[in-house]
Amino acid sequence: MILGRKFIKRLSLRMLPFSDAASEQLPMSRLLRLSLFQISCGMCTVMLLGTLNRVMIVELGLAASIVAFMVALPVLIAPFRALLGHRSDTHRSAIGWKRVPYIWFGSLWQMGGLAVMPFALLVLSGQQQIGPVWAGEVLAAAAFLMTGLGLHMTQTAGLALAADLATEETQPRVVALLYVMFLVGMLVSALIIGSLLRDFSSIRLVQVVQGAAAVTIVLNLIALWKQESIAPMSRAERSAPRPAMRAAWRDLSRNTGIARLLVAVALGTMALSMQDVLLEPYGGEILGLSVSATTLLTAVWASASLFGYWLAGRWLGRNVNVHRISASGLLFGIIGLACVIFAAPVNSGLLFFVGAGGIGLGAGLFGVGTLIAAMTLPVEGKAGRGLVLGAWGAAQATAAGLAVAAGGGLRDLIGTAASNGLLGTALNHPATGYSFVYHIEIGLCFAALIAIGPLVRARGGAGHAVSTNGKIGLAEFPT
Repeated sequence: MILGRKFIKRLSLRMLPFSDAASEQLPMSRLLRLSLFQISCGMCTVMLLGTLNRVMIVELGLAASIVAFMVALPVLIAPFRALLGHRSDTHRSAIGWKRVPYIWFGSLWQMGGLAVMPFALLVLSGQQQIGPVWAGEVLAAAAFLMTGLGLHMTQTAGLALAADLATEETQPRVVALLYVMFLVGMLVSALIIGSLLRDFSSIRLVQVVQGAAAVTIVLNLIALWKQESIAPMSRAERSAPRPAMRAAWRDLSRNTGIARLLVAVALGTMALSMQDVLLEPYGGEILGLSVSATTLLTAVWASASLFGYWLAGRWLGRNVNVHRISASGLLFGIIGLACVIFAAPVNSGLLFFVGAGGIGLGAGLFGVGTLIAAMTLPVEGKAGRGLVLGAWGAAQATAAGLAVAAGGGLRDLIGTAASNGLLGTALNHPATGYSFVYHIEIGLCFAALIAIGPLVRARGGAGHAVSTNGKIGLAEFPT
């Protein structure tokens, strides 16, 4: 009977996703509770980039330019993630907490921004009785900035806390699990919030957004409870000067080559993100695909990304260099972008979907490689794990935001020039603006490959220093 129970327990742990991310000092129950902060971050991301975006344009009738400006404001905070991570590395408190204060105050900023946001949006849409005419713009901008600051602060310090609690062997799997929980938070909250706002009204908007603010603080409080141990510090320890950001960055870049990795992350992310807002319009306008057909692009892209995660896991289990995996993702991205470009002249919807799948596969492989490479970088001197994760998140988030904005702007600029005949008769075609952006992305892929090359050579072709015991589970798959 006892042997049977042991066998069932061992079998269930093997089959349970992310079970290999747990360790003796960070059991699965504690890890899943900690991951709740990623659920709240995913919910905030959906609110900022999806739900409120649509509500502001459709239901509230705001100009698209104003909406784009408001949505872009949280991206302005992304470059400061490295600083936030460093501050959490070096924070000193009487009870010895480093990460908890930053997660807590980040949660307050998230909740505060969401609490103010619905009223600011209603004022911005013209539903204002008293006050200056510019009150709506100022209040909405402040709400988006508060929410963005809280999101970046909570996520950076939370990931660093998870890395502190995990063992060296399980660090990549733990952080990967947290990023998958971020996806889960986005998916679940998108379904719930979308259903709640189906019958839109101003009162319903206030209820839903402020309800999300309340859920945010509750989830983050549960996630924080008894996660970081108390280690009282003396007055002399608290009053000692903290390492400067410049000194910590100097130690990190000297010991690990982080600068080259971050350049590769930024270039690769831009290369695989510029088409995010262009693929569906391209399929409808240029290839004549229906709305239902172009909607399938998201499913194709996501499925290909998941396959990329699985493929990367197989390669990592064979001790393949993580930088080679990242480079393979860029190569698949180049092939996918080429297929998308050639889909227009041959008028092939099938080739278009193959290209979208290739881009998704490349994004999956590139994400796996760069995340685990960043997570396993050695930190020495004054540098800390929060600084590494903050720098990686800053490079990725900033590059993605700039890429999406640049993709739409370049498409409009080049498309208008082509339609006005400024580029010649041969390029006077609706596909010219799209094609220009796709070619730019291919060029960025090659630039990222150039940045990654020395990192592969530095490892001598050997596998990255990630202990996998010959297997990689689902927890290896970041978003």
